[in-house]
Amino acid sequence: MRAGIRLATVSYEHIEDPQKLRRLLDAVLLLEADLSLPVLLRHFVEEACAMTGARYGALGVLNSDRTELAEFITVGLSDDEERRIGAPPAGLGVLGHLITDPAVLRLANISDHSERAGFPPGHPPMTSFLGIPVSAHDEVYGNLYLTDKTEGLEFTPDDEALVRAFSQAAALAIENARLHERVQELALLEDRNRIARDLHDAVIQRLFAVGLSLQGVARPPVPDHVVERLERAIADIDDTIRQVRSSIFELSSASTSSGLRSRILGLVRELRQVVGFDPAVSFDGPVDTSIPDDVAEHLLFTLREALTNIGRHAHASHAEVSVRVSGASLTLEVSDDGRGMAAASEGGPEQGGLGLLNLRTRAEKLGGDVLVESPPGGGTSVLWRVPVPG
Repeated sequence: MRAGIRLATVSYEHIEDPQKLRRLLDAVLLLEADLSLPVLLRHFVEEACAMTGARYGALGVLNSDRTELAEFITVGLSDDEERRIGAPPAGLGVLGHLITDPAVLRLANISDHSERAGFPPGHPPMTSFLGIPVSAHDEVYGNLYLTDKTEGLEFTPDDEALVRAFSQAAALAIENARLHERVQELALLEDRNRIARDLHDAVIQRLFAVGLSLQGVARPPVPDHVVERLERAIADIDDTIRQVRSSIFELSSASTSSGLRSRILGLVRELRQVVGFDPAVSFDGPVDTSIPDDVAEHLLFTLREALTNIGRHAHASHAEVSVRVSGASLTLEVSDDGRGMAAASEGGPEQGGLGLLNLRTRAEKLGGDVLVESPPGGGTSVLWRVPVPG
């Protein structure tokens, strides 16, 4: 377990099978291992499936507003099944019911529930269902779902007790990861404040002094061509001072919030296991200060979708993420050197599937658009553009 991150207890009192209890304890002890959050959560779902006899399992992590699923980890589906299903669920039907009413739900047949929404095309049939909130310290982070018990008609109270323990472990893992991320953000904000002070106290003052010295030199009887060159140099210095002041303002403003840049970098780090490597990330313009919260949420969803599809379909070895704010326009570009649209498997955004439809819907909702390109030599570029207040 990372230093400074808390570890609470997980309830075991209702689990009587010694072998299952041992496996559960082994799984929970992984909270102290240096594993990424997606890997740890997938392990919990896999163990919950194996120990209850569930054919399928999933863990849905809620967004910061707890209104929809921001991440959906599945177990039991083949790669072909995932491609046929397309985009992960947004949290409708029974899954949406568990979001609005986070309580244990055990069903003999999921189709019998009054709020069922049906399965998308290509989804395998599922009958028995067990859903348990993922919560810790009165905070709900998501839900753990199991379906299709292979032995018996429905999940048992013993299964419920076991999965509840796994859901508590998953909640602690999510809580710890978010606490660790906040610690990193605080450290980053301290660095930003220090850099802002250094820029103001050292760089700007020195540039200003150099500019004054050049102004003193650029006076007759200095030849005209020398005066012209000195005036251009002074203009360049003035422009540099304006840019540095803009950077200082953005660094200082970011100290009062989590900062979209840090959230983007955190998301890229989180999805490293999915992508298979560290994508390069670049920023241009006032990213932290000019993007409204609702636009930022759509941008983060779009970035998650694009990077996830690189990991699933592109077979890439390099990817780049660029976020630019220019005037009243925000542009997110995600590119990779993978197989490109022609060779990519059906179902990813390269083929115009549900993934791209979701990105286009979000862009159009904000008054923007999406452009997907793939040159003949391979690789794919997703360009997502939306307006932002000027």
